[in-house]
Amino acid sequence: MSNKGFSLQLVLRSFRFAFRGVRVLFREEHNAWVHLVVAALVVAAGLIFRISLTEWGLVAIAIGAVFVSETFNSALERLCDAVQPEQDRRIGDIKDLCAAAVLLCALAAAAIGLLVFVPKILALL
Repeated sequence: MSNKGFSLQLVLRSFRFAFRGVRVLFREEHNAWVHLVVAALVVAAGLIFRISLTEWGLVAIAIGAVFVSETFNSALERLCDAVQPEQDRRIGDIKDLCAAAVLLCALAAAAIGLLVFVPKILALL
């Protein structure tokens, strides 16, 4: 732990690094764009169906969780590639587990989407 104390300059610099990471995610990771398009469609659906504040909260948590899991997945894949550039079964397992985490998170988000939007769609019919 550092004894430097609070420094607004250090806080701002850490935000700069974090936003750089967001740029890297969307510039270099194809799946992040897929998640972004789906998130935009869900937000549009939320506006069209006028979902409640609670439903917006659930949707926001689901969208955020998918982006967080995709970011960790991308970071761990890059770390694995840096540590072990040659093909290695253990590294492959690690990458597959990370991808599984994103998939499970996306499936949970889809379940939330179904719980929020299916009743509204059925009410129209």
